[in-house]
Amino acid sequence: MAKRVGIEVSLAISEAVKQAKVDAIAAYPITPQTHIVEHLSELVADAELDAAFIPVESEHSAMSVCAGTAAAGARTYTATSSQGLALMNEILYIIPALRLPIVMTIANRALSGPISIWNDHSDIMGARDTGWIAIFAENGQEAYDLTLQSFKIAEDHRVLLPISVNIDGFTLSHVIEPHEFIDQQEVDAFLPEYKPAVQLNPDQPVSMGMVGIPEVYAEAKKCQDEVLKNSEAVVKEVFREFGEKFGRHYQVVESYRAEGAETLLLTMGSVSETAMEAIDRLQDVEKRSVGLVRLRLWRPFPSADLLKAVTGCKTLAVLDRAVSFGSPGGPVASEVRSTLYGVDGAPYIASFIAGLGGRDITIADFISIVDQAESMAESNENHQYKMIGVRE
Repeated sequence: MAKRVGIEVSLAISEAVKQAKVDAIAAYPITPQTHIVEHLSELVADAELDAAFIPVESEHSAMSVCAGTAAAGARTYTATSSQGLALMNEILYIIPALRLPIVMTIANRALSGPISIWNDHSDIMGARDTGWIAIFAENGQEAYDLTLQSFKIAEDHRVLLPISVNIDGFTLSHVIEPHEFIDQQEVDAFLPEYKPAVQLNPDQPVSMGMVGIPEVYAEAKKCQDEVLKNSEAVVKEVFREFGEKFGRHYQVVESYRAEGAETLLLTMGSVSETAMEAIDRLQDVEKRSVGLVRLRLWRPFPSADLLKAVTGCKTLAVLDRAVSFGSPGGPVASEVRSTLYGVDGAPYIASFIAGLGGRDITIADFISIVDQAESMAESNENHQYKMIGVRE
């Protein structure tokens, strides 16, 4: 029987990692992910989790350790944030190229400078093209559920790629919410024991990470990209199985009161729940034709599902929580424009950036975004982004 518990979101993620029966955890503290690995250290010390807990001297070392343990055939986990993810960057590219199915929680936090410990999405957007599958949670229950599902997705032999589960730092990581925990027996039935396709073994030597001479490098990168794109089908398959077993259903693109809406908001992460409140007010009080689309899966980008979700709308207001410096739009908006370019009947796409460095995004802000997007669409304004809540 499932158990309902009020617990900090970070600790709920740790419990999911414990239930996944990981073999190795590489840990380095950085705000706001530290509570996750601290709790895992307690679980290991108290013999509630039989795993190697490996403290390291930096995030670069943490991901290097993960590469080694995963290559040796261990179910591997780590967590980081912000500058820590940036410091891992060199190794982030290596992990998917070696087909190592590591799961990592990223408690998303603004990148310096100026120094900020508060939430936005600049860290994960900086790692956009490293080759990792990237999934976003909106609340604590989703963070717990998606952590369990990520091990199953990553370790599927059709995938064998690393996954980042993204949660908004502080907004989720340090908040106490009710969580429904799945019984261990049911987790074990859902998530089988990890069986690596290839592993380092002195008795059966293999080579990993060989030199890619020009005659093979392009083909290797193409194969890596195809595997990442094809992983979307496995993500959907695991989401479907999880929903059938446990009654909590996930999709790579999710909609809220969007059917027939002329204007749609597009969001990622915990701000989506505030956006839902704005949609309720716009529909129920102001009687406006406005809905919401949320991206659950960021990489691989779910182009077909996004296109289906926005078909028929006239205006699409895309909210980014990171700046793509020198670009006319935020990183998500640019991806959406690329996906919809040349599509008959495609909506006008308006790019908005808000919530940088932890600044609040309110219901009133979302209503303002809708108002501005519709005005921009009516005048066919150019595609430069607008930043919300910035003092002149």
